[in-house]
Amino acid sequence: MAGIPAVRDRDAVRVPVLGLTVLYDAQCSLCSFVRDWLRKQSQLVPLRFVPAGSDEARSAFPSLDHRATLEEITVVGDGGQVYQGPAAWVVCLWALREQRALAHRLSTPAGARLARGAMLAAAKWRAGHKTGGSLYYGGDGWTYDPRAGWTYTPPGCDSGTCSTR
Repeated sequence: MAGIPAVRDRDAVRVPVLGLTVLYDAQCSLCSFVRDWLRKQSQLVPLRFVPAGSDEARSAFPSLDHRATLEEITVVGDGGQVYQGPAAWVVCLWALREQRALAHRLSTPAGARLARGAMLAAAKWRAGHKTGGSLYYGGDGWTYDPRAGWTYTPPGCDSGTCSTR
């Protein structure tokens, strides 16, 4: 689960994560439900919840693409780590006492496919409950359009170094 810096990096390789900020779509009933569920869980790492795209989020994380945080769950570690999509779901579970073992299983290659599938299912549900256009588009080639469903377009191989996954 590699991250990109969002705030001053404390050398995240050697410094443990002491807190996580979950940016969630406050207009999405599923996102709010998951936020409420996470709040009720026993947390090993404190979770703070901030509406994605809000003034608070923009102030706290000025270098993030805040439009993208409304499209896909984003979690920011206190050391500057940024997790998006399936990795964000896994790190949220990792922060919970009762779910940490599951998070470790989901961080394996096989588990990562399951986490990605859960994230895609959530994106599909969200898309069915919002109006207009495509809700999910990832650099992985998958796109969800509520009118057409899921489509996959393999990423280009112009550089000659194509991914085999």
